[in-house]
Amino acid sequence: MKNNDINSAKMGVVKLSVASNSALVVFKLIVGLSIGSVSVLSEAIHSGIDLVAAMIAYFAVRSSAQPADKQHHYGHGKFENVSGFVEAILIFLAAAWIIFEAVKKILHPEPIEMIGWGILVMGLSSFVNMAVSQMLFKVGNETDSIAIKADAWHLRTDVYTSMGVMGGLGLIWLIELVWVGHHVHWIDPLAAMIVALMIIKAAYDLTVQSLGDLLDASLPEDDNIRICELIKKQPGVISFKNLRTRKAGHTKFIEFDLLVDGNMSVEQAHNLTDYIIADIEKVLAHSKVTIHIEPCATRCLEECLPNCSAPQKV
Repeated sequence: MKNNDINSAKMGVVKLSVASNSALVVFKLIVGLSIGSVSVLSEAIHSGIDLVAAMIAYFAVRSSAQPADKQHHYGHGKFENVSGFVEAILIFLAAAWIIFEAVKKILHPEPIEMIGWGILVMGLSSFVNMAVSQMLFKVGNETDSIAIKADAWHLRTDVYTSMGVMGGLGLIWLIELVWVGHHVHWIDPLAAMIVALMIIKAAYDLTVQSLGDLLDASLPEDDNIRICELIKKQPGVISFKNLRTRKAGHTKFIEFDLLVDGNMSVEQAHNLTDYIIADIEKVLAHSKVTIHIEPCATRCLEECLPNCSAPQKV
């Protein structure tokens, strides 16, 4: 997929996410305030955070699409990683607010009116967010965009929490229908607290992923193994060392020292690096590979031995 197509697809889904979340926030607030349900209001807050996250993702996707310049030689991909971290902080704050409101509701319970409306808005929210999150996951995986995948996880979490709130309201309605006069409204704030705990788990996972890329953590072990295999299979490669990998946005940066026969010509060494780079880019899309060529030493170096294909020199 070309860069222009990637950016167009990413911008399209984040705009859809902003629009859908805006509508759901308004609908949930109206219903939550009307029926007095703290769990529905907590879901409105959750959708509000999803809306802010979608707007941050929109900004991050637009900014990360800018090409490298004099001040940013490696491009602007880390805008997406910063976006993911900011979204995680917002989720933590929202979860804390939900728990605070739920505890107040447990200590000072209030009746819930028109439960059917709460069930309806939660069901509609689950359906809409499931559809939009599927589209976000599809584009996020195709473009390897952490900002879009973070937004997708926001909405997917909203699907589960909305279903949980819907189940809590349904349970209240059923119990009060069967045992007339019994009030179990404490189920509503309890459901809100469960929602908050699920949100915290999603925020933690998102924080770990976004911080890992911001701190230049290595690519996943499977990717590193594939890179090693692609390097070793090229004829003319004696060994390699100092493999370093990292990721910024959807771009993967790969660097290593390549050991070749000291008698190899500059042209042959140049062609060899081109073959290796082409192989890596086929397997790991959006890769930027930097190779430093070294002549194989007369004595084997310890750091070369694990990847050496030649008889060991002593």
